[in-house]
Amino acid sequence: LTLNTARLSFSDITALAPMVRVGTLPMRLLALDYGADVVYCEELIDIKMVQCQRVVNEVLETVDFVAPDDRVMFRTCKREKDRVVFQMGTADPDRALAVARLVEKDVAAIDVNMGCPKEYSTKGGMGAALLSDPDKIEAVSSSMMLEETISLVQRIEKTGVTAIAVHGRFKEERPRHPVHCDYIQAVAQAVSIPIIANGGSLDLVKTNSDIEEFRKATGTSSVMLARAAMWNASVFTSQGPLPVEKVMEEYLKYAIRYDNNAFNTKYCLCQMLRDKVESPLGKQVQAAQTNADISEAYGLQDFYQQTLEQLQTRRGALQSSSQPDRPIMDGDVTTMAVKFERREYPPQITPKMFLLEWSRKEKLEQPQYETVQRSQDRGFQSTVTIAEKKYRSSLWEKSKKFAEQAAAIVCLRILGIPEGRIGEEDSGLVCKRKREGRMNGTTEEDGSKKRHVADILHSTETSEPTVVTNGDGHKPTTPEKPPESPEQLTL
Repeated sequence: LTLNTARLSFSDITALAPMVRVGTLPMRLLALDYGADVVYCEELIDIKMVQCQRVVNEVLETVDFVAPDDRVMFRTCKREKDRVVFQMGTADPDRALAVARLVEKDVAAIDVNMGCPKEYSTKGGMGAALLSDPDKIEAVSSSMMLEETISLVQRIEKTGVTAIAVHGRFKEERPRHPVHCDYIQAVAQAVSIPIIANGGSLDLVKTNSDIEEFRKATGTSSVMLARAAMWNASVFTSQGPLPVEKVMEEYLKYAIRYDNNAFNTKYCLCQMLRDKVESPLGKQVQAAQTNADISEAYGLQDFYQQTLEQLQTRRGALQSSSQPDRPIMDGDVTTMAVKFERREYPPQITPKMFLLEWSRKEKLEQPQYETVQRSQDRGFQSTVTIAEKKYRSSLWEKSKKFAEQAAAIVCLRILGIPEGRIGEEDSGLVCKRKREGRMNGTTEEDGSKKRHVADILHSTETSEPTVVTNGDGHKPTTPEKPPESPEQLTL
């Protein structure tokens, strides 16, 4: 069920179907490269999206929708703006409308998933469960101000939608069951707006020429592909499919360029490998933990390094020219808009470590950190005091440790002291032994004696922030790996 936000035509198109963990930005761009007319993102749940903030990522040149825990839920770019359809999982008209308003300026259309039969979707009243609740369908559709008419249920027709994608299987059926082309055809003949046929990947569509045959068999104006495109996105090109090795390499380049989550990259590549997933290459991909590891498996180390350097150069230029990164006095505290990005530092190195070593070298008292936590999103902000001066990042972090690191970065940058980022010249502040983490198997910060001045104050009836004050001496923190979404192939 689709709301058109940018006059996108759904007639005579071939589309990349929505696929959880597959329909992220690299795969969508790859599908467009190979000739897809329209690309759907993976299904994104309204309750998660409604908490997101829209952030313009000037380094990657993307628009990111970022959750309170700093996870990027949806990332898009100018290249796909007029071709990407945002698919939403929802059973709530108000949330559906809120999410639609959040993303409408950055996508070509918004789609409500009413086809997923998986329990994790239907038990929340979403996906195929909506088909049993016409009142809710009407409420969701109406709340999103859809424009043209269609008939899946007569009451949907009155809400005015732009197009319907029909997956030719019943709720209880799975991809192993044959697709019902005759049922899709019956729907197509009953309405005057575009019907997009889905579900033919296994049975009918293996090459590009099969797409037209599937279109004819279903009597629809358009076709979308899920698994056929997941296995080899070049199925969209008239010469397709091309050798999967070439397709995987092109996909990986997009994943590197747009800083795709490494575990998502690995998952998509394993789907492309299919029966070769246990080959030497497949095992190397499965063992990889970072995009750098995956790049090595495909011989793209130079491309990875060059892209990393380009992004770091762009980030540096933006930081030096951007007004928010300039110091601002907030009372007696010097502030800057700085976030701690763990990947920008070697595994055993943190800004707090550099600040601690600098204070020792200057024979100053060790840095003192005072951290507050706000109640509305559980975000943290820390102020570091050293030499009787205070420094703080104006941005809130997802954890106490990250907030302390951000405060240390502000202090180091104001004082012109190296902070240990990858690519910095060795300042000598942290000796080689500490850089390699050989202090009896611990890092410098592991070995420092923790000194808590005050315990965490638990919130009671008020919404006052929680305050934690302590000296330096905590282990460096690495970001948590984002949880993987449940597997879902076609929607």
